[in-house]
Amino acid sequence: MLLKSNYTAEFCAVCAKICNECAEECEKHAVMHMEHCRICAEACRRCQGTCEFLALAA
Repeated sequence: MLLKSNYTAEFCAVCAKICNECAEECEKHAVMHMEHCRICAEACRRCQGTCEFLALAA
């Protein structure tokens, strides 16, 4: 039996989870007035959103 799998959707879903974890960690440091961490958190949130969109679209 051949199982149908959508590796693109799976990959993008994992990417979104990783980006979320990264953003959460960076947001903790951003509270301590570390500007570069705030910027990183924003980038991770954008990446997370894009990966979630692609996972649903795939």
